[in-house]
Amino acid sequence: MKKVRIALLGLGNVGRGVCMILNSNKEEIMKRSGYEVEIAKILVRDKNKPRGVKVPDEIVTTNFNEIIEDDSIKIVIEVMGGIDPAREYMLKCMDAGKHIVTANKMLLATDGDALFEKADSKGLMFKYEASVAGGIPIINGIDESLTANKIKELYGIINGTTNYILTKMESEGLGFDEALKEAQDMGYAEADPTSDIEGYDAQYKLAILSSLAFGTKIVVDNVYREGITKIKPIDMEYAKEFKMVIKLLAIVKEKDDKLELRVHPTMIPKKHPLANVYDSFNAVFVKGNAVGDLMFYGRGAGDLPTGSAVVSDVISILRSNVDLENCNPVVKNNLWDRKIGSIRDVESKFYIRATVLDEPGVLGEITAILGKHNVSLRSVIQKGEENEKGQVTIVLVTHTVTQAQIFDAFHKISELKSVNNIDNIIRIEDFKN
Repeated sequence: MKKVRIALLGLGNVGRGVCMILNSNKEEIMKRSGYEVEIAKILVRDKNKPRGVKVPDEIVTTNFNEIIEDDSIKIVIEVMGGIDPAREYMLKCMDAGKHIVTANKMLLATDGDALFEKADSKGLMFKYEASVAGGIPIINGIDESLTANKIKELYGIINGTTNYILTKMESEGLGFDEALKEAQDMGYAEADPTSDIEGYDAQYKLAILSSLAFGTKIVVDNVYREGITKIKPIDMEYAKEFKMVIKLLAIVKEKDDKLELRVHPTMIPKKHPLANVYDSFNAVFVKGNAVGDLMFYGRGAGDLPTGSAVVSDVISILRSNVDLENCNPVVKNNLWDRKIGSIRDVESKFYIRATVLDEPGVLGEITAILGKHNVSLRSVIQKGEENEKGQVTIVLVTHTVTQAQIFDAFHKISELKSVNNIDNIIRIEDFKN
């Protein structure tokens, strides 16, 4: 049995999962790859920090040069995260002729071109399955199994933390802050949860998926983003009345030769497969012009699921034979130039919850402004008694309109003296467009 030596940059949750899988599934990996995989070096910041996994002391180092200068190390796994020094380390590893596996969604979404180009120029393999949706094989699914298709639409629940929070709010009636605290206690949310709850994590991942699915470079700032912090239990209750649920969806669609790219809370029909993705699970729903509808589902995070994707990428490199020169299968994301549509042109139905004075003529004022912006209503709901300030909650549901129409209209509506607050605006996706 041939042996291959690899190195890890980082030994956090994902690095720990990689070590555990390489140890526990050693025989399976050998038979499926044709190689015995040996971890030669692990780069860490602090050698004395507890890791939750046993590794020989002699392979743990704080000196990156020990990896670069070891010609016997053929594959480097980057699981340290962040932009720098991860980018510098990967570029130097490729200069030294080493193949790369990474889980770094932030770096790929913001500066992936430099890494792809380096791998191209060196004839090296660069794999990144673990950067999106943990253990779900969505990158290889799009890059290999769906290459005969034109992908028209992609919808993803690709952040397990927000899905867990929304699940708790839906099923147990928890408030946002309470559900977030539970997610933190369970280890799903970080002490600073901003990247998750404000949609940045999903934004990075959608940029990666869209680049691959549509063969074009996606600038992450072109992905419209909203988080889930405005979602309240009352919104969940109204969604149930409409036979819908609220999910943080990452959406890319091709329409009128332009790409729509957006991450935001979305009401979707309860009967749709994505509506039944709960807790920290992820799912990606893909519509191809030949294959039709497909859904990829599984654990989107965690040491072992994400470690599984990393090790699978290692096996893929080994099957291509790491000893070959110019075995260059780097995924291209610049096959076509694609125009990016404005978020203001995106069409959707909308749910709007507002607090208004409980007096005659208020609804007439609101509908008059909506009419001037060509916004028609499907339904209007008023529930509950007025509060001590004489205010009530109303809910409006529109027919399909552009975001420009709805936001311009409600900018004017918010200026009415009878309107205390526009509490929430949520898009409705019925998958019929």
